[in-house]
Amino acid sequence: MNPSIASLICACGIAGLFYLNRDDSVRTSKALWLPVVYLWIIGSRPFSFWLGVAPSNGANVQLDGSPVDALFFGFLLAAAVVVLVRRGKRTRILLTANWPILLYFSYCLVSVAWSYHPDVAFKRWIKAIGDLAMVLIIVTDGQPVAALRRLFSRVGFILLPTSVLFIKYYGYLGRGYTPDGAPMNTGVTDNKNSLGLIVYLISLGVLWNVRALLIDKEAPNRTRRLTAQGSLLAFGIALLQMSHSATSFACFVLGGGLMLLTTRRAMRNRPGRVYALCLAIVLAGGLSMLFGGGSLVSSALGRGEGLSGRTEIWTAVLGAVDNPLIGTGFESFWISPNVQKVWRSLEGWWDPQGLNEAHNGYIEVYLNLGWIGVSLIVLILISSFRCAGNAFRRDPEFAGLIVAYLATGTFYSLTEAGFRSLSPSWFSLVLAIVSASGLAAGLFSGEPRDVLGARGGMAVITPSGNKLIPKKATVYATLRGLTQHLS
Repeated sequence: MNPSIASLICACGIAGLFYLNRDDSVRTSKALWLPVVYLWIIGSRPFSFWLGVAPSNGANVQLDGSPVDALFFGFLLAAAVVVLVRRGKRTRILLTANWPILLYFSYCLVSVAWSYHPDVAFKRWIKAIGDLAMVLIIVTDGQPVAALRRLFSRVGFILLPTSVLFIKYYGYLGRGYTPDGAPMNTGVTDNKNSLGLIVYLISLGVLWNVRALLIDKEAPNRTRRLTAQGSLLAFGIALLQMSHSATSFACFVLGGGLMLLTTRRAMRNRPGRVYALCLAIVLAGGLSMLFGGGSLVSSALGRGEGLSGRTEIWTAVLGAVDNPLIGTGFESFWISPNVQKVWRSLEGWWDPQGLNEAHNGYIEVYLNLGWIGVSLIVLILISSFRCAGNAFRRDPEFAGLIVAYLATGTFYSLTEAGFRSLSPSWFSLVLAIVSASGLAAGLFSGEPRDVLGARGGMAVITPSGNKLIPKKATVYATLRGLTQHLS
């Protein structure tokens, strides 16, 4: 098929998915488009690339970056701050509830002081605040659950079909080669692992949407919305196969299984069982890596004996750390002189100078922030799992999605740098953390809003279920009037 015709069909298909998925029964803020656009970019390629003004390979991209990208993220962050200031009360509640994240970001800011390039580290810290700001826009929405559903749909409708289009008809955009010369499918991203990451994260959210529509037989426009979500889920599963990203595929299966299992009655009424299940999964993966089972896990994921060279990278980077307690500064290890030690250790290894991550989230944090940073990450995860367990008492369906993202984010970081800013993995993890605290604190079922119910009566709309419930005062007034009329 001619690529132009394929592009036209793809565009019409995307428009059709948006049309089928429309739902006039709920209203979300127009500010939701800010995190949607943000996730479009961090889930694909830099904004400057899509404009055709990306820095050339000769430029020191690690240090200089792109002014266009800086301006783009600066605009989104400024707009997000304006929105959050206007939502002052809900924003303050969530920030207070998520003090471990604030503590982590504060330490990241302090660590800029001992970075080799403080100006670069500070700019990266400013961009990193964007992850938290965009998450807060979603969770502080008047209907946060509906906003989250629309986020998955709007991002998925654009990125997933376009990835298939690029792979099939635009090879120079959608396909590439690994450093050792093997072909790979990249879609809208620049790497097969990046493609697998954004696909598995979106697909988990879409699976959550599909399950909700299958359960709720009275959902408005259920058939056409189910058609749109089912089509998007099919795109996701197909792209997971095309990406050949073993970690992402394993995370999707793990997350989907957790989502379905934790919402069963035997689990949702007993948070302790949820804790035990998640802890068992994470510990099984982590301990197998640490105590000789790495080759078994690697073989199971299709990576061979050394996790595709990851064990060599881990050995090299751990030996290059100068200060194990505080690290080299926020996002600074790969722009510090220490990286030359890594290159010397990996001499003879394919493309050591092309490395810009440790392919392990915990080691990556250790390199930049030392043991203090790792301890803060552990504190965040423990606090989040506790909040997620408590959230099952309020909304088991939503809590199931939160646990899926927490567990898969923790597991994903065993073989990828999952805690780096401007990464879909970190974004989804922060989203799950903030949502868990908000749900556990009852924020999602907080102050109801008045809307017009049937026959002009007043009703309240519940943010989680998006269902109209008549106000008790209105019901009592109606019954009292009817009684007086009959008497």
